[in-house]
Amino acid sequence: MTSPPVISTPVTALRDAISDCWNQIGVVGDQSCDKLPANIHCRNCEVYADAAQRNLQRPVDAQYRQDWAGHFRARQADGDAKDSSVLVFRIGREWLALPTRILDSVAPQATPHVLPHRSGRGLLGIVNIGGKLYPCMSLASLLGIDEQGAPAAKGRHTFARLLLMRWEDQSFALPVADLHGIVRYAGSALQTPAATINKGLSRFLLGVITENEMRIGCLDTALIGFQLARLLR
Repeated sequence: MTSPPVISTPVTALRDAISDCWNQIGVVGDQSCDKLPANIHCRNCEVYADAAQRNLQRPVDAQYRQDWAGHFRARQADGDAKDSSVLVFRIGREWLALPTRILDSVAPQATPHVLPHRSGRGLLGIVNIGGKLYPCMSLASLLGIDEQGAPAAKGRHTFARLLLMRWEDQSFALPVADLHGIVRYAGSALQTPAATINKGLSRFLLGVITENEMRIGCLDTALIGFQLARLLR
């Protein structure tokens, strides 16, 4: 894997100009700072907080952006350039993925408010996300996935989430049982789905990618978006 680029620009100069007093007279230094008895630790001091804000808000110049763009465009030594990115999540026992470009946000799980005479058919109701109401749709129902009996993850906590997906002019809230995160992959690495995948799910898959020991089904965005929009009619 390539190393990050060495940035030698005014951005670095600005960062270096910040006085790191915590390393000189603070907890890492000789602890002679007269603010230390009141603050106990440098991280509680307004000088430390101000330095952090200045570092995060420093201007980003064109050379800095160009260097990092080149870094992320570079072909990996162990394969093709990773030109696609997806958000990986779990429904039941299935690890699935949607392109990051169609996802607006991830929100905590919320109980949908059922709409009169509109139950079933994949529409669970409406949910409030950030003060706005969105239709809450069941991907499990659409894809024919059994949500019961999923194995507990080993060595990590699992948290159900809502994915806010945008398709054309409509947004949908999609409940998922667990979230793995963003995965970048080479489009040429997309594999044919196994014949053992249930037919309800397989017709919605563009292919399968591998991430460590996980086999992840990449969903067909156009087909998913069309079917979700159809359920609202």
